[in-house]
Amino acid sequence: MISFARGAPSLDIVDVEGLKQAAADAFTSDPAGTTAYGTAIGYVPLRRWIAEQHGVDEARVIVTNGSMQADAFLFDALVEPGDAVVVEKPTYDRTLLGLQHRGAEIHMVDLEPDGISVDGLRALLESGVRPKLAHIIPNFQNPAGYTLSREKRVALLDLAREHGFTIFEDDPYIEIRFSGHALPTMLSLDGPEDEHVVYASSFSKTVCPGIRVGYLVGPEDLIARITKAATNTYISPNMVAQSVVYQFCATGRITGAVETVSRALAERVEALTTALGEHLPEARFQAPEGGYFMWVELPEGTDVHVLFDAATERGVTFVKGTDFLLEGGENTLRLAYSGVTTDQIDEGVRRLAEAYRSL
Repeated sequence: MISFARGAPSLDIVDVEGLKQAAADAFTSDPAGTTAYGTAIGYVPLRRWIAEQHGVDEARVIVTNGSMQADAFLFDALVEPGDAVVVEKPTYDRTLLGLQHRGAEIHMVDLEPDGISVDGLRALLESGVRPKLAHIIPNFQNPAGYTLSREKRVALLDLAREHGFTIFEDDPYIEIRFSGHALPTMLSLDGPEDEHVVYASSFSKTVCPGIRVGYLVGPEDLIARITKAATNTYISPNMVAQSVVYQFCATGRITGAVETVSRALAERVEALTTALGEHLPEARFQAPEGGYFMWVELPEGTDVHVLFDAATERGVTFVKGTDFLLEGGENTLRLAYSGVTTDQIDEGVRRLAEAYRSL
């Protein structure tokens, strides 16, 4: 089976030796802190390192067991049943599930190649919708792979200030850029006294998926509330994992790891676009500048559910576009290129094309 389904780096591009050394350093340099319970704020040196990277006070940071847990804490803190929440169309399926579980009134706003439609969001706001939260994946969006332009980042902040909602900047892929130019986070563009942005990121995409370390940056009072909830949930997160991540980052190993992953993914995107052009010219897509995912549209009338079964029979799998939408998307799919080699990509797309022709 060739899988385009999972957004995780293949083992050959994970810095296993660097992680071994970081683990040894963690237990050697701080055995007490690494092995102790700790507190819900996370491993203190890593929290401090994250705060320094974002230029904020440590009190505005909490380190969690992966960014999905950070998301869950934030949704629990801000979203009540019936609250309006804006998300991109399409968006990460776990975000939809988390918001539905909390009874949110979800408003999907069209996603364009340069990010969420600001005009669409403005029209929604002018219609009388008052969202509590707008969930945005700004860099190499999951599932589309699109990146929010600087102009739209500024425009979204203006709308948040005008209409009083919080932007949830969900940014786990920011470091995995292999073309184009880095853009400022909305957190950094927001004024120090404005506090309209809560930012989340993760080390799962840069260190390794199994490390399960993420974090939130937000207003101090909100982080304090979330810290209390985290204390009541698990007392403290995984201190061993966080201590290893700290050593991996503080010693600079993360720089080389990001370069390795980005270089490999650039090659895989090139292989994927070449294979689609050769084997499945009917597909429409935009090659991403980073991240793990590509959104593919097939001609209208394609039934992605039938295609999924036909592809599975031929030994290739993907994620159906309908998983990332409340409705529609029957002719769309997400291809993750991070966990497959270039040879597997060509063969996988060939099988996918064969499945499509069989329909």
